[in-house]
Amino acid sequence: MRVVLAGGGTAGHIEPALATADALLRADPETDVVLLGTERGLETRLVPERGYELALIPPVPLPRKLTPELIRLPARVRGAVRQTAAVLREWQADVLVGFGGYVALPAYLAARRLGLPTVVHEANAKPGLANRIGARFTQHVALANTDVPLPHGQHIGIPLRRSVATLDRAATRAEGRAFFGLDDQAPTLLVFGGSQGARRLNGAVTEAIDALTGAGAQVLHAVGAGNIDSAVARPGYVPVPYIDRMDLAYAAADLALCRSGAITCAEVAAVGLPAVYVPLPHGNGEQRLNAEPTVSAGGGLLVADAELTGDWLTANALPLLTDRERLAGMGEAAARLGRRDADDRLVQMVHRAVETQDAGGR
Repeated sequence: MRVVLAGGGTAGHIEPALATADALLRADPETDVVLLGTERGLETRLVPERGYELALIPPVPLPRKLTPELIRLPARVRGAVRQTAAVLREWQADVLVGFGGYVALPAYLAARRLGLPTVVHEANAKPGLANRIGARFTQHVALANTDVPLPHGQHIGIPLRRSVATLDRAATRAEGRAFFGLDDQAPTLLVFGGSQGARRLNGAVTEAIDALTGAGAQVLHAVGAGNIDSAVARPGYVPVPYIDRMDLAYAAADLALCRSGAITCAEVAAVGLPAVYVPLPHGNGEQRLNAEPTVSAGGGLLVADAELTGDWLTANALPLLTDRERLAGMGEAAARLGRRDADDRLVQMVHRAVETQDAGGR
């Protein structure tokens, strides 16, 4: 089987695509996989690092509002569809799997033109334009959240990197703390806000660090590469520019302070780690929607970006961090919502899409 995955642009699209690629090869090592992307996205680094082929197509940014770019959009889409169709023919694709974003839209249209079966995966609680269009062309639609307004949607979760999907936090706790040079007993707060860090999270932790460490807690803080020179390590405070081993960071932590992108919410819930979610106050509000199911189930707290301060952390996160019984209950609530098998379930959907197409005659 030859599978083309359209998941370029941001890590939120690329990581589920790469996890799906790994799962496809686990299911059948003879599967041929190629990812679609553009020369502007993170995929130019992430995809080759994982050993997969990358085919480049022109980017088609999708404006959220009425702008002059919207007028030029049809011409850009037509050109990208032609080039994407050429890639699908060159690779003799049997199926297209799209993960949304500006790579997926021309891929969906090209696959429809060629009569290829299509699978759509939507990671966010509020679907974007590409997936709203792609879902009209197929009955094979996978959702990360329930109640997402897409036709034929099936709730499967988000395909996660294998190191996270298979993580046993309790069994890996000592390894994680040793890896980051943390005390093996102190309550531990993990803070991360994406590859560049998050200014609001960084500022609040700086304001609260004396109170946190003074109460016997410790903090593992991914501050972002651009901020590491101003972050001073001290007893109970371990700043790092970026965390490559998120599995070990999750294992080391008792509580997370983080944004609420789709991947973050899926990973934190899957491993059963309680979290304080701080939605990014931009976009179409999807980050708040991503976190709400876990928060409503008792697996986390939600605080608006503008309300997060050092005083808020001291008053709310610190008492939680030192309450092991409450943390355990929150972790169990999060884990009940988490899905660790979304990659395998998406692969099953891909196989069904191909089998259905073959049965009907291509």
